[in-house]
Amino acid sequence: MAKRGIWRLTVTEGFCASHCLRGYEGPCENLHGHNFGVEVVVEGERLDPKVEYLIDFKKLRGKLREVLAAFDHRHLNEIAPFDVENPSSENLARFIYRELEKALDGEAARLVSVSVSEKEASKATYMEL
Repeated sequence: MAKRGIWRLTVTEGFCASHCLRGYEGPCENLHGHNFGVEVVVEGERLDPKVEYLIDFKKLRGKLREVLAAFDHRHLNEIAPFDVENPSSENLARFIYRELEKALDGEAARLVSVSVSEKEASKATYMEL
């Protein structure tokens, strides 16, 4: 039986923002900020026949930047849906995933996961099965 190949691409971006974690009962409940890191992974089985890539890195990064533009240099607790739900890394990853999935509709690359980090040493990853 022949094996099927797939390609996985990863791009990273970031944004600066403040937030407060409601109900945290610690210092993170207070206003504070981060240089958030965002990592996106896409995959697919078909390469563009002309250029032989899954999706242009520039195009993928551009779509991610469009999603992140609403957050950069803002207070996340004032932006829907985070005016109601906590702007945790987990919730940010899910929100970015769902927005980016819409932006990638019709592309050969399908979204695998979105990870958000507040520090280099830890990140939250969201994916849908």
